[in-house]
Amino acid sequence: MIAEFGSFAAVLYSDSRSAKSNPGRAILSLVREAMLVSSKDKMLDRVCLSKAGDVIEYLIVAMAQLPVEEVRVLFLDSKNRLISDEVVSRGSISEAPIYPREILKRALALDASAMILAHNHPSGDPNPSDGDIEATCRLLKAAKELGLAVHDHIIVGSEGWISLRDRVAFQ
Repeated sequence: MIAEFGSFAAVLYSDSRSAKSNPGRAILSLVREAMLVSSKDKMLDRVCLSKAGDVIEYLIVAMAQLPVEEVRVLFLDSKNRLISDEVVSRGSISEAPIYPREILKRALALDASAMILAHNHPSGDPNPSDGDIEATCRLLKAAKELGLAVHDHIIVGSEGWISLRDRVAFQ
């Protein structure tokens, strides 16, 4: 096959429709598909979160319709590439606890440089409560002491989203 196509890469990327007549090409076609899936998974694991609109869209899809409040953190590296997206707390229909100590401990374990905090409001109304603002301020203060950036705290609901970046003094 290498003689026919000129190189191993050319064999891998040859038309898979003709692979049905040759078992060796069929196997290589499967190898190629596995490589593509693996590359895609790696790319998605390291997606760069430099566009706020992409982050908002992702969070709305992931959280806006949940029946209880859920707090998640997007842990980022120094180039704002996603290291991990983790649910750090689940609560009731009207509240979920935000534990700065646990969030920061996880950030340090992941060697994260920055975070985006997010949670949902099952009521649909994304307006922050006093507790949301207080918890954000506590997290910001503690993160600053550890040299970690908190880019935003986003609240999503079925009626929209709100960024606390404009309401709280972020670094």
